[in-house]
Amino acid sequence: MGHMQPDPELEGLATRLFDLARAGETETLRAYVEAGVPVNLTNDRGDTLLMLAAYHGHAETVRVLVSLGADPGRANDRGQTPPAGAVFRKEPDVIRELLSAGADPDAGTLSATDTARMFGQDEYQKWFGH
Repeated sequence: MGHMQPDPELEGLATRLFDLARAGETETLRAYVEAGVPVNLTNDRGDTLLMLAAYHGHAETVRVLVSLGADPGRANDRGQTPPAGAVFRKEPDVIRELLSAGADPDAGTLSATDTARMFGQDEYQKWFGH
């Protein structure tokens, strides 16, 4: 196998997709995924589109990405999960979407449960069954 040169056009598209996730551009993202972009695409830190949408508080984007097959619990390279990111950013609607999609609040390094405990967010703790 020869060394693959990164394709600048593909890199540009990937950057745009992650920006769309951060901005909560749900319908544009849906169109790209339906056209064949991997729904669990990750950036250079291992963050998925779903992770970025969750971290930036876009519950609707999270819901649509999950409906398209995104993994609601997939950790990034630092072991952080979408639910932990949503707890850290205090995004209750996102947390609800991730839990209803089956994300495990106890998964990851500093899990959503750990994060809620650390910040004294008792309501989230109750949602997680603790």
